[in-house]
Amino acid sequence: MDMITTCVDYFFANLYPTQPILHRQNVGETIGLMDTSVEAYCLVVSLCAYMMIQPNMVLCPGAFDGLDVPPQSSLQLGHILLHEALHVRKGYDYIENPSVWTAITSFFFFGSYFCLDKHNTAWFHFREATTLAQIMGMHHESSYASADHVESSRRRRLYWLLFVTERAYALQQHRPLTLHATINLPTLDEDPAETLELNGFIHLVNLFRPFDDSFVGLWNRAKTGCTTQWVAQMQQQLADALPAYLQSTESQAVDLRCSQQWLRTMVWQLSISHGFLSSAAAENAMSFKYPIEISRDLVASTSQFSQQAMEVHGIGLIEKLFDVACTLTDVMACVPYEHHTFEYGPRDYLSQLMSLISTLRGGQQRYLPLLVSKINESMPAMPTPGYALTALPCSTRVDRLYGGSQAHSSGPESSDSTPFGSPPLGSVSAQAFGFADTEMGRSPTSAELSTAMTSNMQYSNLTVSAPLQMFSDPTTHGYPGTVGPTKYETG
Repeated sequence: MDMITTCVDYFFANLYPTQPILHRQNVGETIGLMDTSVEAYCLVVSLCAYMMIQPNMVLCPGAFDGLDVPPQSSLQLGHILLHEALHVRKGYDYIENPSVWTAITSFFFFGSYFCLDKHNTAWFHFREATTLAQIMGMHHESSYASADHVESSRRRRLYWLLFVTERAYALQQHRPLTLHATINLPTLDEDPAETLELNGFIHLVNLFRPFDDSFVGLWNRAKTGCTTQWVAQMQQQLADALPAYLQSTESQAVDLRCSQQWLRTMVWQLSISHGFLSSAAAENAMSFKYPIEISRDLVASTSQFSQQAMEVHGIGLIEKLFDVACTLTDVMACVPYEHHTFEYGPRDYLSQLMSLISTLRGGQQRYLPLLVSKINESMPAMPTPGYALTALPCSTRVDRLYGGSQAHSSGPESSDSTPFGSPPLGSVSAQAFGFADTEMGRSPTSAELSTAMTSNMQYSNLTVSAPLQMFSDPTTHGYPGTVGPTKYETG
C-alpha cells in the first residue's frame, strides 16, 4: 500500500496536469476494490508501472516493506508490475464489456512500452485504448450525458488525451488517425479548483487540432494536393497558437512550448519534402533557414524551466529536442549562415540543445551519441568539446529518409529509426556545395538544397560521456529576434 500511495501521489503531483484523466477520490475507491475487481487491480498496477517507467519515479527503501520482491530500481520494478497487470488482465473479458478503467489501463500500457522503446507493442496498446473508447461511444457527444459529473468529465478528458497522443504518434511513427474532433472540449468551469490545469490542457488540444487527416495523409504519402499557401497557413497557426503568457502549470508549459516548436519543425519537413522551400522566400516559414528560428525559440523557452518539470515528460520530450536539433544540424550543413561575433547564432542554439539533451535523464545514453555522430558527419569542422566518443557494443542506427519512406505499417523500433520516424534530412555535407564551412562560401541554389536535404543519411554507432551541466540562459546574451521569456503560472 505504501508503494501504491507513493505512485498515486506522484501521478497527481507531476503528470496529472498534462493527463488529467483520474480523480483522486475515485482512485482511492478503486484501490479499495483491488481485492475483488480485476479491472481495479489492473488499473492500479498499470498506473504504478507507468510511474516507475516514464518519469522513473524513485521509490524510498521503505516502499519495499512487505513486498515479495527485494529492493531494486524503479525501472526494474516497473517491468515486473507491467507484466503482472498484463498477465492478470488476460483472466477476464475486458473487450466485450469495456469501461473507462479498461481504456485508461491500455493507455498506461502504451505509455510504458513507448518509454521502453518497444513501439510495436506500444502502438498495439494505444490502438486498443482508442478502439475501446470508440466501442464505448466516447466519440459521440451524447455519451457524456451522465448524471455523474466527475465520471463524465474524466471520460471527456480521456478522449481528448487520446486525440492529442494519436496525432503526436502519427507524426512520430507514420501512423493513421482514428479519432476526430467530434465532441466538445472540456470547459474551464467544470472544476473551479482545476482552472489552471484545464486551461493548459485545452491549449494542448488546440495545438494539435490542425493535424487532421489531411495533414497526416500528406505526411504518410497517402494523399496528394498539398499547396504552398496551405503549409504557410499551418505555420502561421502554430506560431500564433499559444499566448506569450501561459496560464498553466510549469510541466504543462514545458509540454506546450516544446511541442509547438517540434510541430513547426514537422510542418517545415513536410514543406521541404514537397519542394516548397526557397532561399529567397518572402516568408521565413518557407525558407531553408527557418529551423534556425525554431531552434532559437525552443532554446529561449526551455531556458525558463526547471529540470524536474522537463524530466517528468520522460523520453518523449527528449525525442522532440533531438528531432529539432537534427533538423538544425542538417540546415547548418547545407545553408551558409553569416555569423557575427557578438550575436547568438545556430551553432550556439545547437550547443544549447546538446547540453540540454545531455542533462536530461536518458538523453545522454541514447540520443546524445546519435546527435554528436550526426554533427561529426555533417559538419566535421565543427568542434564538439566535452563529448567523448567510443564504440557501442550494440548496433544503433538512425535513418532519416525525407519523403516518407519510413512509413512502415510494421512500426519500426526507434533503435532502428529516427525517433518520431520523421522524414529525414539529407546526407550531403557542406563540402558538396563547394564551401567548407556553413558560414563561408557560395550559396547553393534552391534545387541543390532540396536535393541535399532529401537524400539518405546513416549514423555511426556511438556512445558518449558528457558533463551533466545545465545550459545557460540564452536570453541574457541579447541575440537579435529573441522572443520574450516564456511565462507560466504555477499551480
